[in-house]
Amino acid sequence: MGDSKKNAVPKTSSSSLAIVEANPSDNKVVPIEAPIISSYNDRIRPLLDTVDRLRNLNVMREGIQLPTIIVVGDQSSGKSSVLESLAEISLPRGQGICTRVPLVMRLQRSFSPEPEIWLDYSGKVVPTDEQHIAEAICAATDVIAGSGKGVSDATLTLHVKKAGVPDITMVDLPGITRVPVNGQPENIYEQIAGMIMKYIEPQESIILNVLSATVDFTTCESIRMSRQVDKTGERTLAVVTKADMAPEGLLQKVTSDDVSIGLSYVCVRNRIGDESYEEARMQEELLFRTHPLLSLIDDDIVGIPVLAQKLMLIQAAMISRCLPEIVRKINLKMETAVVELNKLPIVMASTGEALMALMDIIGSAKESLLRVLVQGDFSKYPDEV
Repeated sequence: MGDSKKNAVPKTSSSSLAIVEANPSDNKVVPIEAPIISSYNDRIRPLLDTVDRLRNLNVMREGIQLPTIIVVGDQSSGKSSVLESLAEISLPRGQGICTRVPLVMRLQRSFSPEPEIWLDYSGKVVPTDEQHIAEAICAATDVIAGSGKGVSDATLTLHVKKAGVPDITMVDLPGITRVPVNGQPENIYEQIAGMIMKYIEPQESIILNVLSATVDFTTCESIRMSRQVDKTGERTLAVVTKADMAPEGLLQKVTSDDVSIGLSYVCVRNRIGDESYEEARMQEELLFRTHPLLSLIDDDIVGIPVLAQKLMLIQAAMISRCLPEIVRKINLKMETAVVELNKLPIVMASTGEALMALMDIIGSAKESLLRVLVQGDFSKYPDEV
């Protein structure tokens, strides 16, 4: 069942979402573009660019929520590996919490052979390159959250324009840890939990829950949190990492769905050692095609390319659904702001205008004094004893 299904249609090992088509006349496999890519310049990228412009304008500070993919997971669940595979870049690694601030990852598919990568935080734009991304992120994190082990709610934005990456924006949050270690604050769990709940609670948020295949999903803290705000799982997508380390029972885990994952599961293999991203995708494809247990899992829920395509489609659908309401809220905020602006004194640009304003003030004071002192009319001051 698994082998015949897997061998029917070859899969791509690239996260660029290209698919392949067999040519019956010469038995060659010819790469073609998936429909999602051929149409994304017309439909998806304008939507993502619109939301990114709104995010840069800080509309969320005004209480207007934007559709955003929020990446959550217990510590050591494999979050960094998933994000690295999607962006094809190296993120900070190490013991304890590596992500100490919300990391906004803006991935943009580019046709330029040279990638463009830069960080945006605290009003600064800091260019970097593929070899120094991890160091640049760590340095920026120290500026935002201090050089200790604490966390901060101030965001750090990483822009990656590169060939082959999917067009998505994600917010990576610190991994959930219960026990403070290595100098972490005693209330580290409460800090991280509060930050995560703030991001995943809005109905516009898409929750990307990263789970390790080596653990019982029902015991994961990230599952408990996401179910608090998304009981039916209608906006939760689960990524199961380390599939090669715990293949036994994985098929049952992702089909029985004991934890309400409404947007389905995607099983992936983590990159190992010094594998290139292309080698990792090839090994991942080989694993899910040939492993006696993992090959039984349907093609449409395995692999980083499948995950990238699902995220693009889900994000675009959420943006399309939310944008009219976002526009309505922005217009309402604008109308309120204009009313408040019109209440402010007129800006005077010349001595003549200042003199006219002074004469108006003197005239108003004269009228008020006449009413109070001569006419005994105190109606304008009903609360004054």
